[in-house]
Order: sequence, then structure tokens, then C-alpha cells
Amino acid sequence: MTGSALRRYFIEVSYKGARYAGFQVQENALTIQAELDRALSLLFRTPIATTGSSRTDAGVHALQNFLHFDTELLPHPQFLYKINAILPEDIVLKAIYEVATEAHSRFGATGRSYKYYLYTHKDPFMKDRGYYFPYKLDTGLLQEAAAILKEYQDFTTFSKRNTQVKTFLCNIRESYWTIGEDQLVYNVSANRFLRGMVRGLVGTMLRVGRGKLSLQEFRDAIESRDCTRADFAVPPQGLFLVKVSYPEGLLK
Repeated sequence: MTGSALRRYFIEVSYKGARYAGFQVQENALTIQAELDRALSLLFRTPIATTGSSRTDAGVHALQNFLHFDTELLPHPQFLYKINAILPEDIVLKAIYEVATEAHSRFGATGRSYKYYLYTHKDPFMKDRGYYFPYKLDTGLLQEAAAILKEYQDFTTFSKRNTQVKTFLCNIRESYWTIGEDQLVYNVSANRFLRGMVRGLVGTMLRVGRGKLSLQEFRDAIESRDCTRADFAVPPQGLFLVKVSYPEGLLK
């Protein structure tokens, strides 16, 4: 069914990233965005190319992510049911919103929130959804390190190289650890994140928690703006994008 004018739609998706080479479309690689574009193009019977709000790395999961696309066609009345029948079982499309034509899923986002999961006892059910970390940690030092991050805005230290960003400034709104019996979760929210930033933060804080880096050395690493002083070596499967925020009223 054809509408007259070009319409813009936001779609809300959730996915398990374990078997994907990342979010963004890449040549000769299985990606989340490529699967979504394929399913939308099949359903609309015309090529659809989406723009994503947040690019997650290979193996990273999302409880909530958004993309947008433009089409003159109206979605099928059973759009959600039909699209989810086409999509693989590890990707789900949860909602579709018609938005103003100038709304942008990436540049219009006001914030993003992530969680990083560690589990301390062997657990086969957590294998591709967390980082097995059976080492002794000082959780008090972890919390202090997390709180220190809110004092800073320049996170050059925690950005992977070869990234085309104009600024390394981020406004971290929330940064804390949730400590459970068998699980530790790092919770972080900011207006924006740099490439590899959350894993860099987690890896470096774990060095503090294990007594390999003092809190002063942690501050020095942040202030050095030198990515060789951060530890990015935590695996991707512990990382979840949990929320992308937009101005109120955008997603009706």
C-alpha cells in the first residue's frame, strides 16, 4: 500500500550479539543491521537501508537499540508479527514509531546506558552473556573508581585508536557497580560514548579492584589521555546496551 509522501520510522530492536560481526553493515560479514535491512526489504518488497543509533561491537548485546528508515509505503497492519517471523531468533523488533522526517536515531539521542556483567562462579548459562572473573576483588575500590569517572569529561584514554570523532568529551551521568553474590554489574549512563569506552572503563577498573592500580594511578591514567594506559582486554559478551534515550514526545 502506497502513501504519498516519504515517511520516517524509528524501530526499536533487541538482540543477542554472540554470532554477529557487530552491528553495522560490513561486506561479507553477518551483522545485526544487515539482517534488519534484509527483513525490512523483504516485507516492504523494496530495498530499505536503515541508520542505527548506536554501533555495538562483535559479540555485544542490546536490550534496546534504535534505527530509522524512510519509505513511502505504509507498514503492514501486522508489521511486528511479520517482521519477527522473517528475522533470526536472536534479533527481535519490538516497536515501530512514525516520527518527524528530520528526526535522527543517532544524532537525536540524548543519552545511552550500558551494563557490563561479570560472574564469579562457573555458570554455563552465562558463558555468552558475561565475563567469567573468578578473582578476588576489592569492591569498595571498584565503587570508588566508578565514582571518580563522574568527575571527568575527557575520556580520550578510554577510546580505541582509529576513531573519527571530533571530540572525546562525554558527560557521564551514572557510574556505579551493583554487587551480587555471584555477579558484579557495572552500570554507566552518558550523553555519548566513545569506541570501546565501556570495555576500557571496566578493564581498567578491574585492575584497581585487584590492587594492580591505585586510585591515584587510575586518575593519572584518565588525565594522561593516553589509550595505552587503559585496559580494553575484557571480552565483548559481558556488554549490553540497555537504553537509548530521546527527547520526550519523539516516540509516540
